[in-house]
Amino acid sequence: MKPPTKSPSLHAAMRRKSFATLGRLSHLLARAQHAGGLRVWTPPLAIPAASLQKRRRRASNRQTKPVGVTLSAGPDRRSDEVARLEAALYVAREPLTTRRLAKLARLTDGTRARTLLKELKRLHESSGSAFRVEQIAGGFQLLTRAPFGPWVRRLFESQPTNRLSTAALETLAIVAYRQPVTRAEIESIRGVGCEEMLRQLLDRDFVSIGGRTEEIGRPNVYLTTKHFLKAFGLGRIEELPPIAESPCSGLPVGQSR
Repeated sequence: MKPPTKSPSLHAAMRRKSFATLGRLSHLLARAQHAGGLRVWTPPLAIPAASLQKRRRRASNRQTKPVGVTLSAGPDRRSDEVARLEAALYVAREPLTTRRLAKLARLTDGTRARTLLKELKRLHESSGSAFRVEQIAGGFQLLTRAPFGPWVRRLFESQPTNRLSTAALETLAIVAYRQPVTRAEIESIRGVGCEEMLRQLLDRDFVSIGGRTEEIGRPNVYLTTKHFLKAFGLGRIEELPPIAESPCSGLPVGQSR
């Protein structure tokens, strides 16, 4: 069904509400937002260890060494199994499932990997390690801790940024909370066309096409991707900050017309 036509004043009110929805994402965006835009691959307080390792080598080649910071995992109290598990996490560029970790670290099965992950988390917390293990996008990844954020950012200052505009970020928030959602529904909420914004989000793998509706014309519906979960540090879409209503018509989140 074609969304009803709305007055400019109502469009403005709905856009303000959609921006309020973005405010609910503030604790996620704060790690990725810089100078008004989103750093889509380098959240400053959640740097994958593999990326950090690569940039440390570059820094070493330029003969610039950090002062007073030790990125050590703490005293060596790890068993061989835990050490192998940590090594696999350290070099991985993507979140790893327990099954994949078990294979890489030569463990008996995924259950054993999950048990050792808990032990590794405990060791990191007790030793004051610069790293932490987090469950993200259906897997586990070794990330840097928040207190090391200012130092870690220095390693990325020379890297070009790839930011999302406010309009693209607003469109992404609507997809995240209303999915599956059609382009017409997004444009009804925002009050302006969003074809270009959706194209950018598709190109950057933040959203994907999840099929077609049974409405006239059978329009595409859009969903967020695994890359979206990874970029925002989410294990699953249900971990988005809760809101009482979606940005239009008082509908509960995830419920379409």
